[in-house]
Amino acid sequence: MARINSRQVEAFRATMLTGSVTEAAKLMAVTQPAVSRLLRDFQALLKMELFERRGTGLVPTAAATALYTEVERSFVGLERITAAAEEIRGRRTGTLRIAALPALSNGYLPRLAGHFLKERPNLKLSFFGVISPLVVDWVLNNQCDIGFAEVPIAHSGLPSLRMPSPPRVAILPVGHRLTAKQVLQPRDFEGETFISLSAGSSGRHLIDQAFNRDDVRRVLRVETALSEIMCGLVSSGLGVAICDPFTAQEFATRGVVTRPFLPRIEFEFAAVLPVQRSPSPVAVDLIETVRQALAESDGSPARTMNEENVFAP
Repeated sequence: MARINSRQVEAFRATMLTGSVTEAAKLMAVTQPAVSRLLRDFQALLKMELFERRGTGLVPTAAATALYTEVERSFVGLERITAAAEEIRGRRTGTLRIAALPALSNGYLPRLAGHFLKERPNLKLSFFGVISPLVVDWVLNNQCDIGFAEVPIAHSGLPSLRMPSPPRVAILPVGHRLTAKQVLQPRDFEGETFISLSAGSSGRHLIDQAFNRDDVRRVLRVETALSEIMCGLVSSGLGVAICDPFTAQEFATRGVVTRPFLPRIEFEFAAVLPVQRSPSPVAVDLIETVRQALAESDGSPARTMNEENVFAP
C-alpha cells in the first residue's frame, strides 16, 4: 500500500467533524475541490468506501466510523503535544526547584511562589529552606534550579544576581521601653541584653560595626545563625536584636515589635543559578517576580533583568 498522506487524513477527519466537504474545506482553509481530491485519493489508498452520497451531503459508512475512532485518537495525541509545547513556551509547566536561606523561606518567598504557581497551574515546585552555604552547594551541584543566598556568595564562579536589599530592623519584646520610640539608633541599646547573629557572618560584622562606631556596650548573651531563633528569643522577653525584615514580619503577631534602625544596615542576598546550563525561562520569571516585589516594598524602581548583565559570575 502506498504511504498515506497526512493531509488526506486531515481531510477525512475534517469531513467527519463537519459533515460536509464544504465545511471541511473551510476548516482546513483550502478549496472544496482540494478536499474532494484528498478524500478520493484516501479511499483509493485504503481500498474502502468511506462516504455515501445522499442528496447533496455525504454520510459516513460503518468503515469510516470505525476508522475515525483511530484517527481521532492520533489527533488527540498530537493536540496534547501541541498543548504541552504551548505550556512550555508560556512558562506554565515543568518543575522548578528552589533553595532559599531561612530568612526568605520562613514565609515571604513561599507566599510569592504560591501566587506565582497560581498563574501556572501545570508548574510543579520543589522548595527547600536551608542555610546559605547549602543553597550555594545545592545550586552548584545542579540539585536546584534557583538559589537565594546571603552575600557574599561563597563560590565566586556561580552566576548570580543581587536582589534589592531591604534594611534590617530592630526587634523588641512587646512592652519593652524602646517601643516608645519610632526609630532606634545604636545609643538606644546601651546596656541592653542583645541577641546576636553568629560570629563570622557578614550580618554580624555590619551590626557590630554600627554599635562599635558609637562605642555602645551591649550585653551579648546569645548567638544564633538563624533569625527565627533570634525572633523567638526576643518574643520571650529575653532581649533585643537587629534582624532581617522578612523574619521580623513573620513574628509581628507573635510577641515581637519592629522598629526602623539607623544607620541603615542592608540585608543583602542574591539569586544564584547553576553554572553549566542557561536558566530556564520560568526560573528567570520567578527571579524577576521577587525583584519586582522587593523593589516595590522598598519604594525604589526596579530595573528588569534585561537592563543589565543578568547573571555575571
